[in-house]
Amino acid sequence: MKKNGRMALFLKEKRVKAGLTQSDVAQKLGYSSPQFISNWERGLASPPVFVLRDLTKIYKVAADEMFNLLVNDVKENLKKEFYATKGRRRV
Repeated sequence: MKKNGRMALFLKEKRVKAGLTQSDVAQKLGYSSPQFISNWERGLASPPVFVLRDLTKIYKVAADEMFNLLVNDVKENLKKEFYATKGRRRV
C-alpha cells in the first residue's frame, strides 16, 4: 500500500527532470542499490529526512517545497489512519 503518494510522484518527477537515473541518485547518496530510490518513488518507503535535504540539492528544488510536501503527506496519512479507526475501541 502506498503511504506517500504525492512525495513518491514528486521524487520521480524531479529525478527525471534532473536527467538522472535511479542508479545515479543512489550513487550520489551513497546507497549500494537503486532499489532504495525505486521504493521511494513507488511510495513503498519514505526516505529519511536527512536524505530529503540532500535530494533538494541533487534535484535543485527549494527546501521549503520538499518540506511542505513532506508535512502534507504526513498530515494526510495521519488523517486517513485517524478516520479509518473511527468507532473502533482498543482496550
